[in-house]
Amino acid sequence: MSPSRRSHLLAIICASLAVFPLSLHGQRTVAELRTLAAQGKAAAQFNLGRLHVTGTGVAQDDAAAARWYRLAAEQGHAGAQHSLGVRYDSGQGVPEDDAQAVLWYRRAAQQRHWEAQFRLGRMYANGTGVARDNETAVHWFRLAAEQGHAEAQYNLGQMFFNGRGVSVNHKAAAHWVRLAAGQGNATAQLTLASMHETGSGVPPDLSLAAQWYRLAAVQGNPSAQVSLGYLYDAGTGVAEDDTEAVRWIARAADQNDAEGQFALANMYFNGRGVAPDLDRALALLHLAADQGYIRAQFNLALSYDAGIGVKRDLVAAARWFRRAAEQGDAAAQQNLAVIYANGTGVARDLVAAHLWLTLAAAQVTGTTQTELLEGRSAIEQQLSPVQRAEAHRQARNWVPSPEHR
Repeated sequence: MSPSRRSHLLAIICASLAVFPLSLHGQRTVAELRTLAAQGKAAAQFNLGRLHVTGTGVAQDDAAAARWYRLAAEQGHAGAQHSLGVRYDSGQGVPEDDAQAVLWYRRAAQQRHWEAQFRLGRMYANGTGVARDNETAVHWFRLAAEQGHAEAQYNLGQMFFNGRGVSVNHKAAAHWVRLAAGQGNATAQLTLASMHETGSGVPPDLSLAAQWYRLAAVQGNPSAQVSLGYLYDAGTGVAEDDTEAVRWIARAADQNDAEGQFALANMYFNGRGVAPDLDRALALLHLAADQGYIRAQFNLALSYDAGIGVKRDLVAAARWFRRAAEQGDAAAQQNLAVIYANGTGVARDLVAAHLWLTLAAAQVTGTTQTELLEGRSAIEQQLSPVQRAEAHRQARNWVPSPEHR
């Protein structure tokens, strides 16, 4: 079970259908609830399951919660069916079982339980517990979205935007994303802001983009905070204000957001909105680079290569160029090829130089590509037939290795 699925478990359970109308201030009330549950009252069984989840008036017991949910679910209680699906989805109180989660989500969804409809749509979209089926995912997302489920509205918008299960329709995408954004969904607000910034499905409007970025940023969305910071830095959609740019970007960096750390590092490098501070800039670059952020890795490599803000260290430069190159960055691949060709910071290796020039050249066009291929030809003339074959083999088999962030 992923951390995000665990983190939402309690909130989702507490958002299920109406609680059995009893005050839970003492053991007598719990005892009455037990009596009703033992008599087969589905609502009482469902609510007793909820109490075991939260440990309210009873011992916290995930297995007991699942047992009570099952009894109510088997009687057709939609909230219990959804909650039992959540237990199987998360593996709490029962063994994790995606197929069982789908089964119980479906039963609740067929009773118009909007959270179950959304979750069932997501299972189909991801191919979890069922074969991936985008059209069916759209069906369930739409049913939940039409009931006002914000996440379903956002996901339906994304399906229209990307043409998954439906024809690409940016206007429809904008419609559903806007509905979710209007309900305060931060991810939808971020997406709608980006759509207004680029004019995708909506008229381009940088002022509106700034407004939606701000709404998401205030909720703590780090991508929105960085984007709002960029707008302040450039003076697009808002009055140019380097101090505000730093304030919003720093809020993202404080959340360990790699792009925020990278952007804040640039502000410190250039003294925009803050006093120049190379030590702070390098520290932020390291934080972002360690998370696999390619632009930070590349800039850090340049800093070590030129000795900017740090003692010149060609070994460190080669290491950071390699990490960016292995993720597929063409500029890093080109620099790494030069490093291997010259043996600076690494042992000279013309096969490796040939490999990285081949990979870099495949990603560029025009004069740059011509120059890279000429450089590769010059290196190839220095290789033996065996080495040439090995260089071409490595290039054919190479795949990028994105670092997880």
